[in-house]
Amino acid sequence: MKKVFTILCLTIIAAFAIQTSSKAQGYDNAIGGRFGEANGVTFKTTLGENKMLDLIANFRSHDGYRYFRVTGLYEIYNPITNAPGLNWYYGVGGSIGSAKYIYTDNTDLYLSVDGVLGLDYKFADAPINISLDWKPAIQLSPDSNFDASGLGLSVRFTF
Repeated sequence: MKKVFTILCLTIIAAFAIQTSSKAQGYDNAIGGRFGEANGVTFKTTLGENKMLDLIANFRSHDGYRYFRVTGLYEIYNPITNAPGLNWYYGVGGSIGSAKYIYTDNTDLYLSVDGVLGLDYKFADAPINISLDWKPAIQLSPDSNFDASGLGLSVRFTF
């Protein structure tokens, strides 16, 4: 199942990288790590004007489960006046993955609807981007609940 998610992510990344041409906030693409409630890998690419796509793949142990999930977020960026390189953003997306029970060998599908609200900064003289955001989720499967613990810090290399 992990190979299927990897292939899916790479296909989506390639498709968006080929068709993008304008910068949302000083860079076209960025790849790096996301650290917080669920550590993982993050890839951002521009969709034109002030819109970006953020793909996050991560693992997490929580509430008796071990999760592997891929999250896709459609984000809208807005500059902060008198703060070059600093933007605030919001967006919506979803996650899909697998959830394995820690105490048994059962595996379930993981699904959620995700939101995001954050700050993004691109260093002017270095190919580095950092962002701090909150990513709440409405989990649909394997259990239904609201997860507000999605605070994360991302550090990325821009290109």
